[in-house]
Amino acid sequence: MKASDVGCKLLFLCITAVLITACQTGSGEIVEDSTTIDGVDQSQQEVFDGSIDGIDSDLIPLEGGSDGSAIAFEDEAASAQAMLDKADSVISSRVIYFQFDSAKITEDSLATLEAHGNFIASNGNVSVRLEGHSDERGSREYNIALGDRRAQSVRRVLLFQGASVDQLETISYGEEQSAMSGHTEDAWSKNRRVEIVYQVN
Repeated sequence: MKASDVGCKLLFLCITAVLITACQTGSGEIVEDSTTIDGVDQSQQEVFDGSIDGIDSDLIPLEGGSDGSAIAFEDEAASAQAMLDKADSVISSRVIYFQFDSAKITEDSLATLEAHGNFIASNGNVSVRLEGHSDERGSREYNIALGDRRAQSVRRVLLFQGASVDQLETISYGEEQSAMSGHTEDAWSKNRRVEIVYQVN
């Protein structure tokens, strides 16, 4: 065999070896430098494939829905209803009383209304009907108007505390639905009121 043939074969082997090495190195660099694998960002893939330690548990969908919203809403409704059912909570007091011929909120009632306003603002699934009442003194028309002014006074405080306009409805019954019958100051004082009636949607 001629020396030139041996030299050509060696040169060919060297070039082949260099090309193979270059291809292996190049493909390795492509995988290492790539930010996506099958269209998924590597950082995302690490989160998906790894443990959930770094994921806020509130963002994990609940069972029973594609995004967990149905159960989350049911839990919110159950939570609001549970608060309303508590006999010893601040919002268990749902009657606001007024002085004679007045729609002014008393200092005693203000703290109660602030608690109701905060609760309503924190629970978007809650709606409220404010029912205004008066005692029997005065004409029917006057008492309907007085009951309405009282309901509107309560509404303003609740709105100030963050309740939504859509959550509140007012109605006046005037003297028609008395809480206590009788013609005494004790009976009249119980009838000058606004009742806060809740509904959990």
